[in-house]
Amino acid sequence: MKFIILFGGASFEHEISIVSAITLKEKLIELDLSFIFCDQDHKFYLIDSSKMKATTFSKGEHKKMPQLSLNHGSFSQKSMFSSTEIKGTVINLIHGADGEDGTIAALLDFFSIRYIGPNVNASVFSYDKRYTKYLCKAKNIKTLNYEILSSKVHQNLTIPYPVIVKPASLGSSIGVSVVKEESELDYALDTAFEYDSNVLVEPFIEGVKEYNLAGYMADGKMNFSIVEEPQKEEFLDFEKKYMDFARSEQVLKADISEELVKKLKSNFEKVYRNLFEGALIRCDFFVINGDVYLNEINPIPGSMANYLFKDFKFSIVSLSNSLPHTKRAKVSYDYIHSIASAKGK
Repeated sequence: MKFIILFGGASFEHEISIVSAITLKEKLIELDLSFIFCDQDHKFYLIDSSKMKATTFSKGEHKKMPQLSLNHGSFSQKSMFSSTEIKGTVINLIHGADGEDGTIAALLDFFSIRYIGPNVNASVFSYDKRYTKYLCKAKNIKTLNYEILSSKVHQNLTIPYPVIVKPASLGSSIGVSVVKEESELDYALDTAFEYDSNVLVEPFIEGVKEYNLAGYMADGKMNFSIVEEPQKEEFLDFEKKYMDFARSEQVLKADISEELVKKLKSNFEKVYRNLFEGALIRCDFFVINGDVYLNEINPIPGSMANYLFKDFKFSIVSLSNSLPHTKRAKVSYDYIHSIASAKGK
């Protein structure tokens, strides 16, 4: 079975995607892998496995490698007299815009290329934190209270301080600030508005218990990772998460009751079913007074959350064998032929 790791993209999380791809190369070394890099100009390059290191991209050396185009069912490397198809199951590892906003999913669907990752609908509800809130309300999943502020429409906050300010459509804690008093709010908003025209404001609960759980569906059955309790100070900022994406060693299982594990898995399954089939996702939860609250959906978690699985290679192969089948309409032109026949043409 052949896999294509697709990474890069034109987003603020471009470099994180590169780190994730390098990490997955090590974790999936026993599989037949190809690496395709999408640069910030949306050009695709076939990357030599031996050149899969960060400096290849920071120095622009990838531009010397074969450029690819898309055909039905495959990427294609064209030469003067022929072309070579690069086929396989794509692992969508483009974080942020392009990868998590549904752009790449739509492109792969359009060209009938199989992929592991969120589909277009799943991307919509997980990429924008506003829509995640709407999804949770529809699925009866608890989340923290929130307010949405726009760069074009200013309003006073009603949530008491301290609060956390987040760009609506960005991950990896980029542009995120903890605001402890009103005098700090304008600076936090200016920082967040550099990345998004809409921001989400939530109460900041110091010392809240947080747990991460990843999973996927294969053969109609949910498969869960271990539950992790991330070690953090105030919150995981960009620098900590950037290093976190390079993790490849399995982390320790959280020391929590089986009852809480069941609650976390139940909420995860509510998020996942009938929306994220075909993807491996990670959900980050808060636990407050015994109740579970969804904090965030990671539709393409850093390094695919490999460190949460006992056998990550098995998980990827199992998921690849259970990808949903897209039904395509068959065009017969019967309607046009009947009209033409009726008109005697």
